[in-house]
Amino acid sequence: MRDGEPGIGQRMVAAIRQRIVSGQDPPGTRLPSSRALAAEWGVSRTTVTAAYDQLVAEGYLEVRQGARPVVAAGLRGDGAAGGAAGGVGARLSAFGRRLAGFPVPAGPGEPGLVADFRYGELSARDFPALPWRRAVTGALARAPAVLRYGDPAGSPALRAALAGYLWRARGLRCTAAQIVIVNGSQQGIDLCARLMLDPGDAVAMEEPGYALARQAFAALGARVLPVPVDRDGMRTAALPPARLAYATPSHQFPLGGVLPVARRRELLAWAARHGAAVIEDDYDSEYRYDIAPVPPLQAMDEEGRVLYLGTASKTLSPTLRLGWLVVPPGLVEPFARARRLLDRQSPALEQEALAALVEGGAYERHIRRARRQNAERRAALLAALARQLGDSVVVEGAAAGLHVVAWLLDVPAALEAALVAAGRAAGIGLHPVTPLFAEGVPARVGLVMGYAGLEVAAIERGVAVLAGVLRGVG
Repeated sequence: MRDGEPGIGQRMVAAIRQRIVSGQDPPGTRLPSSRALAAEWGVSRTTVTAAYDQLVAEGYLEVRQGARPVVAAGLRGDGAAGGAAGGVGARLSAFGRRLAGFPVPAGPGEPGLVADFRYGELSARDFPALPWRRAVTGALARAPAVLRYGDPAGSPALRAALAGYLWRARGLRCTAAQIVIVNGSQQGIDLCARLMLDPGDAVAMEEPGYALARQAFAALGARVLPVPVDRDGMRTAALPPARLAYATPSHQFPLGGVLPVARRRELLAWAARHGAAVIEDDYDSEYRYDIAPVPPLQAMDEEGRVLYLGTASKTLSPTLRLGWLVVPPGLVEPFARARRLLDRQSPALEQEALAALVEGGAYERHIRRARRQNAERRAALLAALARQLGDSVVVEGAAAGLHVVAWLLDVPAALEAALVAAGRAAGIGLHPVTPLFAEGVPARVGLVMGYAGLEVAAIERGVAVLAGVLRGVG
């Protein structure tokens, strides 16, 4: 969400206030610097300074010249220090209080930008509108089957279709009965966390890594233990004892490494040694350019320790909220019971339509087209970065997926917030890698640059604008 959008300052104030009132930040706690908080929220330092000033005026913070703000003395963590946290809000559960302390994720992209390099977006022009319309019409013709409650584990037709597709496309061994349909990969992560973790359990997770997965684990009271990554992905030799590991072995998010076979075996051996489970998030496995598709970790799993997670968000649209978990046979019933309790089921009409696309071959034909189109966008981005920035940029993770990480060698981390704000003012959306780190920050600015939602001309214009912004920032 951009600085100028109404409400972001108020939300920042409310989040900090809630942490103080709930006792998470007791009197004397030093808050992050304005630069660090600006990078975490993706806003300018001006916005953070205004939020801190508001909390100082309300009596929640104290400041001294040249020092970070601290929580004011004399405040109690019971809601009595401020009416805004009173009433029902003061009685939030531990889960709710933990959620209140998380950074607010960025909202929808700003309209009218020259280019928004937000990762995770897809071009609306790529969506297979005609095949999808036919599939939905066919599903409606089978009413009332799609207009009543269904199996919480998912449509039998879709589960059967996906079992065949995952074997053809990924070499993944599973039966239809092992597949649980979820509302996107985020619900899949949340279900795994709820069913596999207790408060206080340890979760090993890539560093840097997917921030919303980290938050899903932390919200349930788990201890998230960062595991460093290198050009080949998770450094499995550094795995600590844990109940669960979360990994993106086919395309490490965000840096793009592909986990070698030796490390995959080491990860599975670690899971067997500690009696742990592994969530394999295969979020964009359909997109490979300079390398052949890499078989999933699940295909090597002989002991039933891998929970495989896939999604249609990177092939069709994130708005469909359709994903799938492949779980060991003994876990299907617990996962189905959890689905029934949480939201009963995924939308039946969309499930039946996707099943028809997969069964008829339209889904795989669409993926082949999308792969070609995104290969062109990727090539345009890499060429534009080389042409406009030359040796001042190093690109990681370009061999697969729908984004790259561009390290700006001449821009120190202290200028990150200024660069993001200047880019927004010039008409481009820039998204730093810093919020994806749990501990520490890189010395240089790194940008996670998505290209799947942009056309080639917009990518080239956007990189040209970025070059001008970098000259202005200095």
